[in-house]
Amino acid sequence: MWTRTQQMQAKSASNWPAPNPPFVNYLVVAGGGGGGAGGGGGGGAGGLLSGTNMALTLGTTYTVTIGAGGNGGGSYPEGGYASATAGASSTFNSISPTGGGRGGGQNDFGTSGGSGAGGGGGTNGSPTQNAGSGIAGQGNNGAAGAQTSRGGGGGGAGAAGSGSTGGAGSASSITGSSVTYAGGGGAGGYNNSNAGNGGAGGGGNGTNDTGTRGYAATANTGGGGGGGGGDGDFITAGGGNGGSGVIIVSAPQAAASTTGSPVATTSGGRYIYQFNSSGSITF
Repeated sequence: MWTRTQQMQAKSASNWPAPNPPFVNYLVVAGGGGGGAGGGGGGGAGGLLSGTNMALTLGTTYTVTIGAGGNGGGSYPEGGYASATAGASSTFNSISPTGGGRGGGQNDFGTSGGSGAGGGGGTNGSPTQNAGSGIAGQGNNGAAGAQTSRGGGGGGAGAAGSGSTGGAGSASSITGSSVTYAGGGGAGGYNNSNAGNGGAGGGGNGTNDTGTRGYAATANTGGGGGGGGGDGDFITAGGGNGGSGVIIVSAPQAAASTTGSPVATTSGGRYIYQFNSSGSITF
């Protein structure tokens, strides 16, 4: 039989409040858009959303979905007239930024850049050289192309595309050190000149000549792909692929379980989980 002291201790324990939910900080970056071909526009960066003190529920499993980067436009004549494609959204809990817009390509008849979180840059060719629009709070507009000169740079999370240069991304210190994500892709040049560099944050560089594809964006940054070069004979180099997204969760306590093999580190007394591929996390 319990003593009175034991009974009082048991009664007190039964009245203890449930543990507080973990309040996490997060960074969610979507996949970047592919770069256009033939003096094409740079791909727009994937959307970037971040926040602090999001309350999660203990024992609940949260799915983590990493958005893929878009495909670069196809070369011509070898690759046909394939257009670049947009990046895919990444999702964690209720946070789901939009993928980056595709870069416009000369070989798909002078298309405008696609709209997305970061807008894709316009192509150099006629009839249009317009850039895609970005989404406020996630990214910025792409830049227009210039006819028979160059494509336009893709929009980044931190800045719009400018001329042939991709817009800069945004820096985050959620991992304990500053890293820049979601830069726009650089544009392809025309007749061996005027290609642009990708924006800081993984954006791929554009190329000038018709024998070299635009450069792919860095994986797990959400950067836009670079545009490929083109010339007046409609021989075109394909665009670079957009970078896949990334999701980072920083918590005051260790996770009970994860899937998807996130990179687990600690910094400043917090537990940090970087997901480079889709998975799940439970506290």
